Amino acid sequence: MQDADFSACPALSELPEGADPGDWRCEAMTAVGHLTLGRIDQSLDKGMAITFAEGTVNGESRQVFGAMAAAPVRVRGTWLEITPRYAGYFDFQSNDQRRGELNLKFGISGPAVPSGCSIGTDEDPVRLVLKETAASTVVSQDPLVVAFGVADNRFTAPRTSGCGRLGPVLDAVLRMPSPAGANSLELDARVGLRGYDSAGAATSSPSGLISGISR
Repeated sequence: MQDADFSACPALSELPEGADPGDWRCEAMTAVGHLTLGRIDQSLDKGMAITFAEGTVNGESRQVFGAMAAAPVRVRGTWLEITPRYAGYFDFQSNDQRRGELNLKFGISGPAVPSGCSIGTDEDPVRLVLKETAASTVVSQDPLVVAFGVADNRFTAPRTSGCGRLGPVLDAVLRMPSPAGANSLELDARVGLRGYDSAGAATSSPSGLISGISR
């Protein structure tokens, strides 16, 4: 799994009005795992990365999305590749019911597949409610890096969108839509944490940040 990359941390100007940099941190997550989605049953061994900022404004917890990157994954037995992409919503504030929530769409590419073809859209995403499968452990102190496991095996997936005349063919090939119980996402994740200085740059992790991630 690659090291945490803080280059996509939201800038200080992107934090909410009234945010004190001393109360904010950037979290850079990398994860590998396994995806089952319709007929898709593939390892995500090339991984994906998600970066966001988290902190408080007037005592209220807030989050700001930074970026998501993931490598294309070949669908075994087909000419297709899918790429996990951010679909406009996340919430990584944990509680007793879940570790976090994340909306995804899966871009589809291949011969004659039009640009914009996907499973899920920003308006009709694949909605993940991630539950903890392995408790947090500290693997590094500078920068602070925490490892944990999460999974969701109860989400649904819609039929393809933006695929033109190929839509019905792709739905049949990929077995979309796919009901709850037929899909799963399992991830082994690492999150690097860095605080913000007064100029908005991510800085080395103060030890107090661990209190907000080992939950």
